Amino acid sequence: MAENGAAEGAEQPQVQMNIIGQFIRDLSFENVMAQKGVGGEVQPDVNVQVALDAKKRSTENQYEVITKLTIESKNKTGGEVLFVLELEYVGIFNIAGVPEDQLHPFLLIECPRMLFPFLRRIVSDISRDGGFPPLNLDNIDFVAIYRNELARRQTEGASETPN
Repeated sequence: MAENGAAEGAEQPQVQMNIIGQFIRDLSFENVMAQKGVGGEVQPDVNVQVALDAKKRSTENQYEVITKLTIESKNKTGGEVLFVLELEYVGIFNIAGVPEDQLHPFLLIECPRMLFPFLRRIVSDISRDGGFPPLNLDNIDFVAIYRNELARRQTEGASETPN
């Protein structure tokens, strides 16, 4: 019996993940408050939208994972837009040992989770450099985002049934 257990353990390869590189593909920060001359006391209400994408690269075991953030800050009292930040951040990963059926969730959950501290720092720096207090993003639940996207695709697929 011990031989079977050892054989089963040998069949599962060790998961390996390395971040080969990471970079900002696109960044936009618009200080609407300064452009319109909004003054006085403001109470920001921040809305963060996250979109994820991943694709295979031409090199074996390499994947590109894209995290897109759209952050809009509005004044709670008047609803005026204070600033809009759009960030597209890319990580290039070397991934080996992940079973094919688990690769998609791995790319869209684990990889963005590894990049998140860098995203948080960029958002904090950009908002501060844009004339606002540094925006420190709360942790993002990438599992919930993944599940919501799967549910949305299933709903879309069900509503597109041929007549």
